[in-house]
Amino acid sequence: MEPADAADVIRDTLEERDAVAHARQSQHVDGFRRRVALLVAGLAGLLAITSLGGQNATKTMINANIQASDTYSFYQAKTIRQTSNQLFADNLQSLLDTTNPSDSARAAIQARIDRAKATVARYESEPQTGEGKKELLARAETYVQEREHAARQDPDFDYAEVLLQIAIVLGSVAILAVSRPVTVIALALGGVAGILMLNGFFLWFTLPIG
Repeated sequence: MEPADAADVIRDTLEERDAVAHARQSQHVDGFRRRVALLVAGLAGLLAITSLGGQNATKTMINANIQASDTYSFYQAKTIRQTSNQLFADNLQSLLDTTNPSDSARAAIQARIDRAKATVARYESEPQTGEGKKELLARAETYVQEREHAARQDPDFDYAEVLLQIAIVLGSVAILAVSRPVTVIALALGGVAGILMLNGFFLWFTLPIG
């Protein structure tokens, strides 16, 4: 074999090896990018769920706060009307005790006292309509509990949403830069965000900051 032919063979062999290595490297890079793209897609899905959970928590807080405020206002109005009827009954009772009306007048006054006292009792508790003071207070406390529950959920969703947004950005950077360390950071942030998202729904623990 001529030296020139041997050189051509060596050159072709090296070029073939370079081509094979380049192809393997391209396959490796493409596989890495596909895996990170799937990771980013998963993070985007978690972000959508987290955003929905946060929106629901916010709506619950607002609605429960309005309902609690309205119910307490109704309770206070009932208290004022109850007090007015109680004072009216007490005044009529004092009138009976300090005067000597005729039997017919006494019966009429007593009837009015009885009606006023019945109204007082109805304002205190009215299970049929659920609009007695006792029922209104229980309802208001339920709304307050709903508001407080949603208020504890909201920070988890907020922090999870921020972490997921950062993780998605880092995942995009990892695809462009083909960087495993950046991918690991994105995955770690996504894991923490996932825990916070689940805690937002189930409240396994309370965040020290709100």
